[in-house]
Amino acid sequence: MKAVLIWALLGLGCAVLVACGGAQKTTKKAQDAVDTAPPVSGPERHILALGDSLFAGYGVKREESYPARLEAALRAKGVNVRVHNAGVSGDTSADGLARLVFTLSSQAQKPDLVIISLGGNDMLRALPPEETRANMAAILAELRRRNMRVVLMGMLAAPNLGKDYVTKFKAIYPDLAKQYGAGLVPFFLSAVVEKPELQQADHIHPTAQGIEAMVAVTMDDVLGAILNLE
Repeated sequence: MKAVLIWALLGLGCAVLVACGGAQKTTKKAQDAVDTAPPVSGPERHILALGDSLFAGYGVKREESYPARLEAALRAKGVNVRVHNAGVSGDTSADGLARLVFTLSSQAQKPDLVIISLGGNDMLRALPPEETRANMAAILAELRRRNMRVVLMGMLAAPNLGKDYVTKFKAIYPDLAKQYGAGLVPFFLSAVVEKPELQQADHIHPTAQGIEAMVAVTMDDVLGAILNLE
């Protein structure tokens, strides 16, 4: 019995050593990334993230939300940027339009860039695509009036809503991006769709890991818009 206990303790000790060694390696890797990251430089750019739960960070910590992780990723590239999270879970395009002026007015610094993730809740509620298009157009028109650059995070409709609905909804984002000269991410959830390991239990919202994947595939679109501000 004593021999078994000794071996068990030895095994536990080895496991702890391996775990500690792994943690040390992980910490060193993270530190190496920090050490090799370019210094943050240039004028500070302010990005307003106007959207729904995909920006608000539904089901994850605030610091794990898309705007927070986007800011971290851009700063790791040396881009002097602050991303202000104006995401509200459950918001439709109509809700976003209704609070647009107030949200812009409440910013301490005028946004240099606005990224928009709206329309997903319209689709989930099967609201008419014509209404979504009109609301999104009104948002873009107001931002253009204020001379603000925009990146649209596109959304697709679920197939079960029917071919006609899917076709009309899909066209909203590229059409408006072209009309208003906005940047476009064709499908914001492309990095997590059909990847349940990156989705929360509702199969709608991304996990923290899923958000990291979304940042990885969309960051260049946002960075391109920032560089065009020069």
